[in-house]
Amino acid sequence: MESVVQGTAAMDVNAPRVYVDEAKGHDESGQGTEAAPYATALGAMLARGPDVSILSRKDEGYEPLSASGVKKAKKLYDMAIKKKQKAAELASQEAERAEQDKKKLEESKKVVLDVPSEPAKRIKICAGVHNRDVRVKVCGWVHRLRSQKDRMFLVLRDGTGYMQCVLQDKLIQTYDALTLTLESSVEMYGTIKALPEGKTAPDNHELVVDYWVCVGKAPGGDDAITNRISENTDPSIQADNRHLMLRGETASAVMHVRAAVMQGFRDEFASSGVMEVTPPCMVQTQVEGGATLFQFDYYGQPAFLTQSSQLYLETCLPALGDVYCVQESFRAEKSHTRRHLSEYTHLEAELAFVTFDDLLSHIEQDICGMVDRVLQNDKVRQLIEQLNPGFQPPKRPFMRLSYKDAIAYLNEHNILNEHGEPHKIGDDIAEAAERKMTDQLAVPILLHSFPREIKAFYMKRVPGDEAFTESVDLLMPGVGEIVGGSMRMTGNEELLEAYKHEGIDPQPYYWYTDQRKYGTCEHGGYGLGVERLLAWLTNRWTVRECSLYPRWTGRCTP
Repeated sequence: MESVVQGTAAMDVNAPRVYVDEAKGHDESGQGTEAAPYATALGAMLARGPDVSILSRKDEGYEPLSASGVKKAKKLYDMAIKKKQKAAELASQEAERAEQDKKKLEESKKVVLDVPSEPAKRIKICAGVHNRDVRVKVCGWVHRLRSQKDRMFLVLRDGTGYMQCVLQDKLIQTYDALTLTLESSVEMYGTIKALPEGKTAPDNHELVVDYWVCVGKAPGGDDAITNRISENTDPSIQADNRHLMLRGETASAVMHVRAAVMQGFRDEFASSGVMEVTPPCMVQTQVEGGATLFQFDYYGQPAFLTQSSQLYLETCLPALGDVYCVQESFRAEKSHTRRHLSEYTHLEAELAFVTFDDLLSHIEQDICGMVDRVLQNDKVRQLIEQLNPGFQPPKRPFMRLSYKDAIAYLNEHNILNEHGEPHKIGDDIAEAAERKMTDQLAVPILLHSFPREIKAFYMKRVPGDEAFTESVDLLMPGVGEIVGGSMRMTGNEELLEAYKHEGIDPQPYYWYTDQRKYGTCEHGGYGLGVERLLAWLTNRWTVRECSLYPRWTGRCTP
């Protein structure tokens, strides 16, 4: 065979010549000519076959590819061909499987389940332990789903708990079984059986299903719930899809703990003879200052969404005795911190014939009594441990720290105010400094006796130190303030003077002032932010996780 030798490379003059230029060539659009070369030797071989003579671009022009270059290109070519063949085989197999699945789906539409004649007892998942070895009907949503060749496992959720269900034989051959998706709603019939040693499932049992019905199938594919939300989804998207986020184990656990907390408070108040009342949310007076009021038109008159139900609770004392309420409060405060909401659940109480010391003790007892009651419930205690591992109830007595001593502490520990300066008497201690102090002390703190100038008009002055008030904030590590309270002014003239000092027209408050005219008494109360308490109890980063549908600056959906 005649050959042309150039340098160390040999070129078969009978083989087709193709040109390769790494800088200017294109494997996809190249033609193998000098005007339209390929980019690589592999690209040339894939396009024209392995038996070509390759001319590669060099500084001085085109030269035959070296023997080692040809060997390397042919090796890559063989690998690429095998990979292409493998891909074709896989595509063929995939198409065959798709055809089989399509045929299987069509056949599944003919499968009809026989309805058992044996009656089934309708139960909630939480009652499963007490209904083992009994045929039951359980309804819920598919929380998890795992299919095997001969059986299907799913975890059912109904809000009261989770239950593993196992389906076999004809039950997994139906069209609904083959197309079942997460969050579909189903009815399951069967017998609850305890699991053998070594196997685990919620409540250590599973429902052996003998019949089932798909009530509402959730979408799959691109619109599947796992494509809508996840723990790593952007917070704004999570907020837009709060209705779906609530289905997650963490969000639902927080809501279960929230319900237990509210019940715990109600039981604690009932045990001490404090009565629940329901004050109005639409008001024409202010409690915490006009800057944070949501105003609206009420039949041609200005009105507001309530900031607090305190004034109304005070009017209940002579008629009903000690009272409390669980009510939504609204603050038009444009704050984006992790502990602020525009609408929050406000638990407020008012107590008659008490001293300031009585009030502090009452706050401490309400918090600790509620926590003790909640922890008595095994399931709720497990949820708290899940959310906040290692949680320990607060120890009594709570630390009592005066405002003046707090200022001293902040300065001693070089905790500066928001202007980067040492604190001084009269400062309204900022959230960051307050939280840093609380986290350093690492105990609940009853911070008390604030200056009158930074507190509400109705707060009682400290006898003998009139520049300060009998007021208190309860601070919790990790969250900061969760309770604010005080003793209330008892004298009519004193209250009128407070209105004047604040520039408040007393006329709209006539019903509140009357409490001092018609049998005044020493009384005090407090307001507790339920979401803040929950953030502390469940170790949540933000109070937004502790509200069913949180509202904050700019967010009023869904």
